[in-house]
Amino acid sequence: MTKLAWSRRLAALASLGDENRRRLFDFVASAPDAVGRDDAAKALGLARSTASFHLDRLVNDGLLIAEFRKLGGREGPGSGRPAKLYRTAVDEVAASVPDRHYDLAAELLVTAVEAATHDGGSPRDALLAAARARGKSAGEAAVRAADRAPDGPGAAGEPETAGGAGSAAPFADFLAGQGYCPADDGGGGLLLLNCPFHRLAAGHADVVCAMNGAFLAGASAALGIDPGRVEALAIEDLRAQGAARPGQCCARVLPS
Repeated sequence: MTKLAWSRRLAALASLGDENRRRLFDFVASAPDAVGRDDAAKALGLARSTASFHLDRLVNDGLLIAEFRKLGGREGPGSGRPAKLYRTAVDEVAASVPDRHYDLAAELLVTAVEAATHDGGSPRDALLAAARARGKSAGEAAVRAADRAPDGPGAAGEPETAGGAGSAAPFADFLAGQGYCPADDGGGGLLLLNCPFHRLAAGHADVVCAMNGAFLAGASAALGIDPGRVEALAIEDLRAQGAARPGQCCARVLPS
C-alpha cells in the first residue's frame, strides 16, 4: 500500500470527467507511439494551447508521462529542440470509496504461494512473512518521506527519529495514508475505522485478518512502535454486539 495517496488517485480519475481531457487520454492511449501536442490537437480539433494544457494536467495527475526526444532521426547541432511527447503511464491509477487495497492482498498471496511452493513450507507462514516484510518496507518508506519533508524529524537540527520512542503520531499518519481511518479510542489508543481488505475479510477473516495484522506489525516496528501494541480484535463478535462499525478493521493500536 505504497501507491499514490487516495486523494490524489481520486483527483486523477475525476480529471477524466472533463470531455477534452478524456478524449486526449483516449487518443494517446490508442496511439502506437508517444504523441505530440500538435498531432493531438489536430486529430481532435482542439487549439494547440488547449491540448497542451490538458495533456500536462494528465501528466500531473499521473495518467500520462511526458518525454522529450528529437523527431525525424536528426541529432546534433542544428537539429532543433527536442519535442515534448506524451504516452500513457505504466502504473495504473485506481481508487475506491471507501479506500480498499485488494491489489496488495493479491500480491501478498501470490508471493506466499511462490515461497511455499519453492520452500515446501506452510502457505500461511509464508503469507505472514510476506505481509510483515511489506509492512516494514512501507513503514521505512514513510520514515524516509518524513525525514525529507521541510518540517520533518530531520529538519532544523532535530534528531531523525520516527517521532519519538513510543509516539503513535507518525504511525497514525501512516495508517491514515494507507486508508485505515485511525481514530482516537478515548484511552490513548487508536481504532481503525476502515478495513482495506473488507470484502476479502468478510469471507476469509482468519487468513485476511492474520495477513493484515502482520502487515501492521511490520509497519509499526519500522515506525518505532512496539508491534505488541497492534492488537487483534474479535471483530465479528463486536459487530454482533453493536460495538464495531460494519467496515471497521480487525485490529487496533493499544496505548503506550
